[in-house]
Amino acid sequence: MRDYLPFGQPNFTDAEIAAVARVLRSGWVGMGPETLRFEEELAAALQVPEVVTVSSCTAAMTLSLRALGVGPGDEVVVPSLTWCSTANAALYLGARAIFADIDPDTMCLSPAGVQAVLSPRTKVVMPVHFGGLAADIDGLRAVLPSSVHLVEDAAHAFGAQLASGRPVGSSGHPVCFSFYANKTLSTAEGGAVALADARQAAQLRSLRQHALHADAWKRFTEPRSVLNAHLTELGFKANYTDLQAAIGRVQLARQAELAARRLAVAQRYVEGLAGLPLRVQPQLLAPGHARHLFLVQLDDGTPLNRDELLLALRARHIGATLHYEPLHHMPLYRHPKSRRLPHTERVARRVLTLPIGPSLSATDVDDVVAAMHSLLA
Repeated sequence: MRDYLPFGQPNFTDAEIAAVARVLRSGWVGMGPETLRFEEELAAALQVPEVVTVSSCTAAMTLSLRALGVGPGDEVVVPSLTWCSTANAALYLGARAIFADIDPDTMCLSPAGVQAVLSPRTKVVMPVHFGGLAADIDGLRAVLPSSVHLVEDAAHAFGAQLASGRPVGSSGHPVCFSFYANKTLSTAEGGAVALADARQAAQLRSLRQHALHADAWKRFTEPRSVLNAHLTELGFKANYTDLQAAIGRVQLARQAELAARRLAVAQRYVEGLAGLPLRVQPQLLAPGHARHLFLVQLDDGTPLNRDELLLALRARHIGATLHYEPLHHMPLYRHPKSRRLPHTERVARRVLTLPIGPSLSATDVDDVVAAMHSLLA
């Protein structure tokens, strides 16, 4: 039996290792000059004026909502088919997460689903660019009152493109990225917010470091800033580090290579799985898809249901997994006035994630394909 194949893992080379060693030898490993350069390079790549790095995408979303004034009594509209961080960001601030339905093909929030749950308490709508496919940001903006903000959860979508052809991250709204271990750009952990508003960016930089007006690097390089460390609001401990930024700068420079490897894996899957009773996300092989996840939806009448298939693949050491169990089914988020989400519930029973990433070999993909044919043909 083959070794266990994770559903996603980072692809690090000697270049990332050398970058970390360089920072270690510099004597400064916290947030400092490497982080500042990484933020500048990210801003250029995303075609946006401001990028603020933080400790995780969860922190990115929470701080973005805080900067927009979200608090008790407010509602934040999110999909239910997402990782818990999307909804938790609202809960951390005392707001309520309101679940809207998705487009069953794209698995992203649909404008009609959002419009159905808007209320006078709606403060923010937070779509997820699911699996690496850009959500319909223009369509969502068109159904929202001017008083409602957009914050994008782009944890899956570094390298993806909007319908306009511009990068996800360039819309001007706060766009929150994850650099977790399995992401298209990985620094092991961490995240960032891309946005256009310089005032908001300055607020995020303060909030990530206990709401101090000067971070550790600024206090080191500008001695007078040490004299003005007066707190006026409650912030967070959510800063990035130069160790992570050193990895990130190499990963950013390697994006074309890493994206090409993901595309090759996805193409081999699509060809190998042809004829089986399942469907993949639209535009999966198009340039605008980041291919963070390889998602399949099972058709009716398969020999195994989704859960049985997942367990059978795991028994063969293939790390298939679920994205995701709907949040509105979980006790933490249940509410007496919650709406049914028929598209979300149907997709959630059928969707399965197969391993993908730049480290997968052709043999790895062929093993997964062979197992899928054995179990579903």
